Amino acid sequence: MTDNCEYNSLAQVKVSNSIQACIKHDVRFLSLSTTAESRCSRCLSVRRRLFGVFMRSDKKSNKSSNGNENKGKGIHRRSFVKLLPTIGAAGLALPYVNLSKVDGAPQQPNQRPQQPMRISKESMHEAEKLIGIELTSEQEDMALPGVNQNLNSYETLRKLPIPLDTEPATSFHPALPGKKFKKAHTATAAAKTGPARIEVPHYSRLEDVAFFSAAQLGELIRTRKVSSIDLTKMYIARLKHYGPKLNCVVTMTEDLAMKQAEQADKDLRNGKYHSPLHGIPWGAKDLFATKGILTTWGAEPFKNQVPDYDATVVERLHQGGAVLVAKLSLGALAQGSFWMGKDTHNPWNTERSSSGSSAGPASATSAGLVGFSIGTETLGSIVSPSSTCGVAGLRPTYGRISRYGAMALSWTMDKIGPICRSVEDCAIALKVAYGPDGKDFSVGDVPFDWPNHTPLSKLRIGYLKSEFEPQQNNNPQRQLSEQQRQAMEQRLAIYKAALDDLKKAGADLQPISLPDFPAGALRIILEAEAATAFDDITRDGEVNQLSAQGRGDWPNSFRTSRFIPAVEYIRAMRGRTLLMQQMDKLMSQWDVFVSPAPGSASLTITNLTGHPQVCVPCGFVNNLPLAIMFTGNVYDEGSPLAAALAYEKATKWHTMHPKVDWEASA
Repeated sequence: MTDNCEYNSLAQVKVSNSIQACIKHDVRFLSLSTTAESRCSRCLSVRRRLFGVFMRSDKKSNKSSNGNENKGKGIHRRSFVKLLPTIGAAGLALPYVNLSKVDGAPQQPNQRPQQPMRISKESMHEAEKLIGIELTSEQEDMALPGVNQNLNSYETLRKLPIPLDTEPATSFHPALPGKKFKKAHTATAAAKTGPARIEVPHYSRLEDVAFFSAAQLGELIRTRKVSSIDLTKMYIARLKHYGPKLNCVVTMTEDLAMKQAEQADKDLRNGKYHSPLHGIPWGAKDLFATKGILTTWGAEPFKNQVPDYDATVVERLHQGGAVLVAKLSLGALAQGSFWMGKDTHNPWNTERSSSGSSAGPASATSAGLVGFSIGTETLGSIVSPSSTCGVAGLRPTYGRISRYGAMALSWTMDKIGPICRSVEDCAIALKVAYGPDGKDFSVGDVPFDWPNHTPLSKLRIGYLKSEFEPQQNNNPQRQLSEQQRQAMEQRLAIYKAALDDLKKAGADLQPISLPDFPAGALRIILEAEAATAFDDITRDGEVNQLSAQGRGDWPNSFRTSRFIPAVEYIRAMRGRTLLMQQMDKLMSQWDVFVSPAPGSASLTITNLTGHPQVCVPCGFVNNLPLAIMFTGNVYDEGSPLAAALAYEKATKWHTMHPKVDWEASA
């Protein structure tokens, strides 16, 4: 007959640690499991499992059954508490460890056998250097079983089928707690309001309008001077003729386009005018889901992917009457301009890259192959190609446009925005596409106020003074060549002229500085999230199909990022909050600030904080476009757009287009 067991009382303070105790025989265990039933190895009675730190309430429990002091057996409360930091620092939960062994108690008979250790003590010791902790040999012995048990958990999770469009159960919001905003109007109703007056240049033949702004094209359609069908046919012909030279087209959507154009003309005849984008042909970066149409993400593993639904932004533009003519190129999985063995080219110099990753949208828009386009940005993928190709690009506030149906690279940093031939076009496209859809919960229900009638002189405008000045070079190994020095001087002269033009237009520019913050270190947020998004193809080897396999390409980044500890990722997110607070303090004093594009330090910072930016061309160096950028407050795209529009009207750069007279490549 077995003895009955008594139980110690425990304080419920930490769910991750589970203690079992048989006081009768002073056997204590720590376990992660909270469901499996186990028995005292000596008396075989069921041991109750409770959570928390072991707390003795029965003073008699310190003595054995014969009344003598039970020294050297088990773990008293203080000893156990001292061990908790060791266990927690390693991020471990031990599956079945007899804690009495720690104090030197003899091993009890009939214990469950230990599982084979696949991670050795030596391997764990080396990993400590990466993690940033240093354990004693005894602590490593204690932690090792839990490390191996965690490996089993990782493998179990890896076998769990998780669709690519499944977001993690975390969220990011660019507005800090306590920020108040007006409620938004519905996107459809607000979108119908276009520019008050649009001047359309004279043209002789239809192809002359290829470089017109979307606003001008919309006016031609609205007044029925041009039909959507004719305009669509013209752009389709240009895409077929010039697209191969630029490597900017992945898939033509001709059949869909002609149906949509026909419907747009029919609706207009029946008095239905959906938005200023009504009947205008546009191109989508090939990471937006399009029902029944290839959506390749620019990557070999997904080259045959055909979604059965439309992304929200595709659906919104269709509701606004726009006509989808092509899926445009992106660097593989939204990196750079290289996709499936090809590089997207810059229309200003077809031997140069368009930059990326919204490579095709910027290249096609600059070359007059579409009326406008839609791209995405995580860390410069709208601003960089727009600046390189000499067009206007708007990266709205994070959460302005639903990401539903868009390839996820970084759930907390991905943003959707327009690439156009004018600032006004960017505002129109945002007006049509923005607002909640009930599918992407990061989207804020905040109005987009446009047009913004605030005079430039009334806007509080700063400029990043140090970025418009010569940069100090303290590295003797990186001296500029004479050609580089001349190019730098040309850039500085152009930037100075741009600031002068802004002042002449009425801007009162004041020098400012960005927060002194190591924002570059927060890049691990993007790297960890991207590696998570494409973890399946990394582990099964499909990532090796990508054409680009260099040190700076995604395959290596995905593999490398598996070594980023979860603790460091979460710490980076906490650091991100501090950066948001500092940027909020800075922007409380300004409506807009101006910087070069895309080489500004603000590009990384604002992609992390979610602030909007719009870039516009401001000149040329070596026959290639140069750009400046306007940054606004969270959910206030109106102010930077107003400043950019004032600059655009005061200059000629947006009216200059590449000479697209080269023949299509074979």
